[in-house]
Amino acid sequence: MGKFRGWHIVAGIAAMVLTGILGTAMGLNNTAAFMSSCVAFVAVSMWMDSRITLRRRERARETARETAQEAERQAALAAEVDDAGPAPDRPLEAEQPKREGRGT
Repeated sequence: MGKFRGWHIVAGIAAMVLTGILGTAMGLNNTAAFMSSCVAFVAVSMWMDSRITLRRRERARETARETAQEAERQAALAAEVDDAGPAPDRPLEAEQPKREGRGT
């Protein structure tokens, strides 16, 4: 869909125009045609917005799943490297601060 994020509004306007034309063709007065067009706009806009949101959520879930799988692979590779033995340049304990006092 690109960068344009107002597809639900475009679909609502299209439904509004179509409903207005059909209402006028059926012989509704202007007020009735306009009211039915407004109802169609809201209904179609909300429906499209929910569909777009569901797709985005599913895409986000897939991305999160892929990221988690990649993290698991990286952790497995790191575990294989760690099993080879400790690295000599790693400190075994956390370093203590060189100054005295409470510090922040």
